[in-house]
Amino acid sequence: MNIEIENSNTDWRNALLPINSTIGDAILSLNKFSLKIVLIVDSENLLIGTITDGDIRRGLLKGVDAKSPISSIVKKDPLVVPPDMPRSAVIQMMKANVFNSIPIVDSNRTVVGLHLLSNLINRNIKSNTMVIMAGGKGKRLGPHTENCPKPLLPVDGKPMLEHIIGKAKFEGFQNFIISIHYLGHMIEEYFGDGEKWGINIKYLRENNPLGTAGALSLLSPLPSEPIVVTNGDVMTDIQYAEILDFHIKHERTLGTMAVRLHEWENPFGVVNIKGVDIIGFEEKPTIRSHINAGVYVIEPESLSYLKSDEYCDMPTLFMRLQENFKRVIVYPMHELWLDVGRPEDLKAINSKT
Repeated sequence: MNIEIENSNTDWRNALLPINSTIGDAILSLNKFSLKIVLIVDSENLLIGTITDGDIRRGLLKGVDAKSPISSIVKKDPLVVPPDMPRSAVIQMMKANVFNSIPIVDSNRTVVGLHLLSNLINRNIKSNTMVIMAGGKGKRLGPHTENCPKPLLPVDGKPMLEHIIGKAKFEGFQNFIISIHYLGHMIEEYFGDGEKWGINIKYLRENNPLGTAGALSLLSPLPSEPIVVTNGDVMTDIQYAEILDFHIKHERTLGTMAVRLHEWENPFGVVNIKGVDIIGFEEKPTIRSHINAGVYVIEPESLSYLKSDEYCDMPTLFMRLQENFKRVIVYPMHELWLDVGRPEDLKAINSKT
């Protein structure tokens, strides 16, 4: 798992995949190389099409899985540029089409390079506030959290919370608020006001546990822009800036929740019945469902559905918004993700870094 993402000067050849690849191969490429695009080519490196992060997310919502052929979601005849196109023209074209990347091909349509917008222009500084929920006791982690709050537990030699903040800072976030309760003074002593990391950090101090949404009722003053919220024990390669952009692009949306596809294989053969009649059998069927990934974007208006200093978790807030006919949406993610809630999770995340 790439806990901290470095710049995207990775060799563009890593984005190439043959047409007989699977969607799982495309996801692996996107996660491993952070190029935000996969270039589908034939045996002579002639461009057939492209697959972006968004194409995969839309495919996941339609029911494709990692074993599905890449051809089921490939975008054929994508926009491309020649090698000699001026940099300013490339930037203008990418901004006009809202593209983060664009293939470079020669006159034969052979892939010879890849333009990344992040390499052509300076990274945008985000003025949005990022709130990190770090007040939980971490009871399932047992002895690990007796004298240490869960977000300060080490991953690859640094606290989980430091990894989350460092990753968000790299994406342009500068303003952080950390919600603290259990052993919160230790978190506050470690991070201070954020000056050491070149960022701004403030704190929400919960007198009683308020949940992943309830703590937001303590925000004062209220931010004027969409707020990115993440649990302090979620280690993931998700791009916070991208879920924020996704939220903003969907008009009239008050809340966006990152979700992951979870698959569970029933260990038993299932008998389908109607009354007393057997109508079919399924041998160890796989059950697929979307689970809450603990990363959100919410509009300041959403906080009016919270009561001050009252416990409320994030799913409850989303239900309140929905019940009041407000739009709430999902951000289907494929990135590596782990909710560090058990000792074996902590061991697993350290073994991958």
